[in-house]
Amino acid sequence: MASGFFAILDDIAALMDDVAVTAKLATQKTAGILGDDLAVNAEKATGFLESREIPVLMKIMKGSFVNKLIIVPAVFLLEWLYEPAITIILIFGGFYLAYEGIEKIIEYLFHRNKKGKEVIDEASETTESGTDLEKSKIKSAVTTDFILSLEIVIIALASAKVGYEALKSQFNPFLVEVVTVSIVAIIATIGVYGIVALIVRMDDAGYKLIKKSSTEKGPLVSLGNFLVNALPWVIKGLGVVGTIALILVAGGIFVHNIEWMHHHFLPNLNSIIKEALAGIIGGLIALPIFKLGSKAFSLIKK
Repeated sequence: MASGFFAILDDIAALMDDVAVTAKLATQKTAGILGDDLAVNAEKATGFLESREIPVLMKIMKGSFVNKLIIVPAVFLLEWLYEPAITIILIFGGFYLAYEGIEKIIEYLFHRNKKGKEVIDEASETTESGTDLEKSKIKSAVTTDFILSLEIVIIALASAKVGYEALKSQFNPFLVEVVTVSIVAIIATIGVYGIVALIVRMDDAGYKLIKKSSTEKGPLVSLGNFLVNALPWVIKGLGVVGTIALILVAGGIFVHNIEWMHHHFLPNLNSIIKEALAGIIGGLIALPIFKLGSKAFSLIKK
């Protein structure tokens, strides 16, 4: 009986060794997407009242976990039923990301400074519908997270397959793939939103350091002031990086999953520039479609 128990432990240890190798490969392959995910979500998790930042972030993180609970089994099921469906869904998701990125750029380029009365009216509307605006932003963040999570899971699955073949593992490939993808999904969610939480609370950390200092000058005060003053610049920077990330991720989806774009669309161009152009074109195509769809949905809803 004891020997059987230890044999099970040996099997579990061997499985974890194999999973550690495949998970390491998967996290390396998804590192770029995780960076984009961080930039996008940090930008989306800001702009709230200080007292609402962490509660909002927790809601987005909860939505991210739900996304992955849906995506992981769905991807394995689709792979079993009809593998090309994963690529089709990924491409549609790419159009949504490209739309979000292009919409932000157009809004910035064609933004009109509002007159005094317009600012007052807008502020009044924002005060009255603050809860609705918060819900809308959380919904947008969770939707974007769904598409980024889908790509992370698919890349992790592809990496797990490569790692499994290299290992020549004794275990069933499905088991290794499921455990690997699940671990990467958990690490991605906790890691990304943990860093986002640190970013949005930079100013609080700075104020606490300043208060802890017994003098008006010193290393603690200097560091505290730096954190407080750096936060607005970090947020602005993340807004820019997040927008670029949306377009690059979308472009990467198009280039790597649409055969014509992969082989014939500007084949000699630098890969990053190529993906950026693909993302911009995709966003310009998606923009009027999503805008019209949104208006039509609003009319139907009324």
